[in-house]
Amino acid sequence: MADDLSAVAHFLYEAGTLKHARRTGWWMAGVRDPESVAEHAWRTALIASIIAKLEGADPARSSFLAVWHDTQETRTGDVNYLGKKYSTEADPQSVTADQTVGMPEVLAAAVRELVAEYEAKESPEAICARDADKLECMLQGIEYKAQGYENAQRWIDNSKGRIVTDTGRRLAEELLNQGSLDWLREALGEKG
Repeated sequence: MADDLSAVAHFLYEAGTLKHARRTGWWMAGVRDPESVAEHAWRTALIASIIAKLEGADPARSSFLAVWHDTQETRTGDVNYLGKKYSTEADPQSVTADQTVGMPEVLAAAVRELVAEYEAKESPEAICARDADKLECMLQGIEYKAQGYENAQRWIDNSKGRIVTDTGRRLAEELLNQGSLDWLREALGEKG
């Protein structure tokens, strides 16, 4: 039935598990309680809208792609880059197809299309969303390093090296040239 929303309700509960799913790669850097997949996705979506606007792409579409980019991790968990070397079966598009079974087709098709666009890495919006994913990881690494996790430098360097847009690269440089609390000092009118 087209108006049956039970599968959508199931997915919303499922999506809530991302608030508890930790980004596992940070454990290798010694971070005991890394951010959740949901926290990562939120800031990635925000960054995607910024990069897209400055790159002349559709910021709403780019942000939309970023919101959905890790939703498959409700089923697969956050598989870090080392784990992906051994686990190749969890194709995001296949997982998304399973997640959307029973949803109204207009919604299921839209979600499948979003994930396919993100994974294809071709549209300007997908490129901006993917850069946002890397930039968010770099930014999180900077914050973890400021908290004393020196091994986060590897994530900072690797993420920065994978950014492709001009805006993403320029923003990465700006982030590296600031302290994580410079914004607060400026907002309070403090002198550096």
